[in-house]
Amino acid sequence: MQKRLILNPDLLSITINRLCHQLIENHRSFDNTVLVGLQPRGAFLLELILVQLKKLTGVDITYGYLDSTFHRDDFRRLDIPPKAHETKMNFVVEDKQVILIDDVLFTGRSVRSAMDALLAFGRPQKVELLVLIDRKYSRDVPLAPNYVGKEVNTLAHQKVLVQLEPDKQNKVWLINEENDAA
Repeated sequence: MQKRLILNPDLLSITINRLCHQLIENHRSFDNTVLVGLQPRGAFLLELILVQLKKLTGVDITYGYLDSTFHRDDFRRLDIPPKAHETKMNFVVEDKQVILIDDVLFTGRSVRSAMDALLAFGRPQKVELLVLIDRKYSRDVPLAPNYVGKEVNTLAHQKVLVQLEPDKQNKVWLINEENDAA
């Protein structure tokens, strides 16, 4: 297994700051905007973004965490029942501008299931997608993010590992998991 650092802590901080400035540019006062972190890893990215947006704007932004486990198209095909994470959304999204936040966009299936789950909270005016890493050329579902931290060309045997933890040196790695038998 080989690991290559894609974003070190400094570059990751700059990337999150840039994403926040793009959000501010498009949503100004965030009056009609809510941020929704996709469980589990999008929630960590959401926390970092909220801290930075608060520093930049001074505004308290409505946010929540959404789990889409039971909306996935492979839910019933799994041998082991999936472990769901908590959904924390104490607001409706009716006529709101919703920004879904996730760490890595790969096939798009998780985002599709999140949009299905989101409809339980109302019909949004608009849904946008913010991802830290966009794995190019790997979509099963025809969608594209509105806000991208970094685009990465990956092969099928590669994985993107996003390390986002409170009070840690956050990093993003590209991991080669080549089959030794090949």
